[in-house]
Amino acid sequence: MSGSISASAIETAPPIRGARGPAIRARSPRTLPLGRLARRGLALALSLAAWHLAASHRLDLGLVTFRNVPTPAAAAQAAWALLHAPLLPTHLGASLVRVLSGFLAALGTGIALGLAIGRSRLARDLLLPPLEVLRPIPAVAWIPLAILMFPSSEVSMAFITFTGALFPILLNTVHGVESVHPRLVAAARSLGAGDTAILREVILPGAAPSIVTGAAIGMGTAWFCLVTAEMISGQYGIGYFTWESYTLQNYDDIVVGMLLIGLLGMGSSLVVRWLGERATPWIGAGAQR
Repeated sequence: MSGSISASAIETAPPIRGARGPAIRARSPRTLPLGRLARRGLALALSLAAWHLAASHRLDLGLVTFRNVPTPAAAAQAAWALLHAPLLPTHLGASLVRVLSGFLAALGTGIALGLAIGRSRLARDLLLPPLEVLRPIPAVAWIPLAILMFPSSEVSMAFITFTGALFPILLNTVHGVESVHPRLVAAARSLGAGDTAILREVILPGAAPSIVTGAAIGMGTAWFCLVTAEMISGQYGIGYFTWESYTLQNYDDIVVGMLLIGLLGMGSSLVVRWLGERATPWIGAGAQR
C-alpha cells in the first residue's frame, strides 16, 4: 500500500469521532454584533477617561503616582508630532525587520522542536529539560550574552525577539500535537499511511489551531521584547525611540512609544490569526466566540 492516504479510502472509511468533533464544517467569517462592539468601545473610552482624570489631577496613591504621567491630550499632541517626523519611517522599518526576523526564526524553530517533542519520547527527554531551564529567563538577561555571541548588533536584537517568541510557539505546538486523538493516528496507519504521511495529513492539521494560537502569542511577545532588544545598541526603532525618550525625560514620547508598540503588536497578532484562519479552513464555526 502507498505511504499516503488516498481520497477513495477516506471516502469509504467510517467517520471517526474524536476530540476534533464529528464533522468538518466550513468556517464562517467572524463578525461581532453591534452590542459587543459598543461594549468594547465603551471600555476604551472609560480607560481613557480614567487616565485623563488620574494624570490631570496629579493623583498620588502612595504606592503609585501620576504626577509625571502626561495626559491623553499631551500624548496625542506628541503622537501627531511623531507622525510628521522624518525619522518615523526609519524607526518603524527598523523595528519591523527586527521583530519579523526574530519571529520567523522562532516560528520555524518552535514548530520543529514542538513536533519532535510531541511525537518522540526520546526528543522530549533530551530537549525539554534544557528548554524548560531557559524558558523563565527574561529577555533583558540575554543582553550581555547576545552581545558576546553575535558580532552584529542587528542579529543580537533579532535574537532577543527570537527568545521572546520561541517558547509560546514551542509549548503550544507540543500541546497541539499531544491533543490529536490516538484513534486518528491509528486509523491513518490502518489505511496504509507512513510516518511522513501521518505527520503531514493528521498531526499537523490536528495541531494547527494550537500552533496558530502560539504564533499569535509569540508575535505579541516579540514586540514585548522589542524595547529590551533595542537597548543593546539600536540607533533606530520604536523601542529605541521609547528608551531614548525616557533618558531625555520626554514623558509624552514615552507614552506614545509604548502605545505604538502595543498597537503594532496587536495588529501583528491579528494578522497572524487571520493568516492562520485562512490556512486552516477545516476548523469548524463552533470555534467562534
